[in-house]
Amino acid sequence: QVQLVESGGGLVQPGGSLRLSCAASGTIFVIYAMGWYRQAPGKQRELVAVISRGSRIDYADSVKGRFTISRDSAKNSVSLQMNSLKPEDTAVYYCNARISRIGEPAYDYWGQGTQVTVSS
Repeated sequence: QVQLVESGGGLVQPGGSLRLSCAASGTIFVIYAMGWYRQAPGKQRELVAVISRGSRIDYADSVKGRFTISRDSAKNSVSLQMNSLKPEDTAVYYCNARISRIGEPAYDYWGQGTQVTVSS
């Protein structure tokens, strides 16, 4: 059993900052990529940022220069520092991790989602 638990969402004014965190737990063999996706009302889920096991990082164009993803491999965790937030960043943010368990192929796991609302 593998679980991803997120924390850190909330309400913030435009221009403000929030930090999201996600920790993976369970019978984990290898964690490959970890990342964050978001889904706004009426829209499809989209990639926000991803960091590979080798620390390669990719960001959505809309968040480049404002968001920073980081990973703590010792703690099986990933964080997303969000600065200069805009109303269009409002969405439910989901943690994602590609994880393999001993004797099994890798599989994508998802957190429960955390709401981020940017509004004055």
